[in-house]
Amino acid sequence: MKNIIKPVKGTRDFYPEQMAVRTWLYGVCRRVSESFGYQEYDAPFLETLELYAAKSGEELVKEQSYVFQDRGGEMLTLRPELTPSLARMVAQRQRQLTFPIRWWSFGPFWRYERPQKGRSREFFQWNVDMLGVDSPEADAEMVAVLATFFREVGLTPEQVLILVNNRRLMDAQFEAFGIPEKGRPVVSTWIDRREKMSPEAWEAYGREIGLSEKQLQNLKAMLDDKELWKQSEELRRFLAAVEALGVDEYVRYDASIVRGLLYYTGTVIEAWEVGGEIRRSILGGGRYDNLLADVGGDPLPGVGFAMGDVVITLVLEKYGLLPTDLTIYPAPVLVTVFDQERLLESFRLASELRRAGLNVVVYPEPKRLPKQFRYADRIGARVALVLGPDELSTGQVAVKDLNSGEQHLVSRGEATVREVQRILAGANS
Repeated sequence: MKNIIKPVKGTRDFYPEQMAVRTWLYGVCRRVSESFGYQEYDAPFLETLELYAAKSGEELVKEQSYVFQDRGGEMLTLRPELTPSLARMVAQRQRQLTFPIRWWSFGPFWRYERPQKGRSREFFQWNVDMLGVDSPEADAEMVAVLATFFREVGLTPEQVLILVNNRRLMDAQFEAFGIPEKGRPVVSTWIDRREKMSPEAWEAYGREIGLSEKQLQNLKAMLDDKELWKQSEELRRFLAAVEALGVDEYVRYDASIVRGLLYYTGTVIEAWEVGGEIRRSILGGGRYDNLLADVGGDPLPGVGFAMGDVVITLVLEKYGLLPTDLTIYPAPVLVTVFDQERLLESFRLASELRRAGLNVVVYPEPKRLPKQFRYADRIGARVALVLGPDELSTGQVAVKDLNSGEQHLVSRGEATVREVQRILAGANS
């Protein structure tokens, strides 16, 4: 057996079946984004390492990015996320753009991580951002976009929830508990690991990072307080707007939601599968009011989220929500080739039909007609056309309905187009 070269670890092959799902997901993201007035954009797949070093977390830059030196000596990286690129693009044209900006994108990203269920090194990601507005109501619109997506794909609040918290509220709590500012990132990481460790190991880890027994008890009480959000004016306004937007059934306050990247400044969000079988967040995001200044632009408030395709696909698969009727073969019409002498005439007929707006595939060589009909069935074609010597001599085409098996002779030209369209319309009704 031949030793077939394997794909790069952590990447995926998209055969037509998988590509159809990816295209469908992209289409849903587009419809939802545009329903809120967001414009599509994209950025380069390659960026300078300097862009990410400006604001992204050290772990992302030093451990998770694909970094290399180009022939000119510049350090580049395959983009691990899109927000820094967005900030750079806006900073470049900050004086010409109309604010607030509502932009969205769907494209590939790369992170050097250990591949496992729900995580790959190459993935596609839906990004939605609003820049130029600093308000809890703008944050609520982000959540409304997400909840609308969940509704669109059939996910209910009993299956997925959007969990929210606020970094400023957390900082106020840390201040009250006597946790110094320089120690808060470590404490945030400790909070983030609560669900990933046993209670005993988690508390022991808290002591290792320097938390006192009183601080431990205060933090545990904080994490269990479901009404803590009422102490934050931002969250009170945010949740009121979420209710007005009609998506409050998807939203819950959770003090354990602490986004790891350094640029989040206010409300933060994560979506999780409620059943807990898929032990990864579906998406994350939040407010990042300082990012633009760090890439050379004037300070500009922003809020956004990013959703990778891997985890959401697992969730949809779990609940049986991936579509099963996606079109893999785009051409419903097959033009057969009777023999070598008439091959080019079949090509001409196919070209005539394409000019009429039909998707048409031509069998690439003369073979027995039953074999060509079997091929038509396998590719999902609904109509097969035969152009043999008898048909050519009378200026006609044999049109076969592959569903019913019925075959009719029609005049070549507009009559052929109308007959094919009639059969296709019946198949789709």
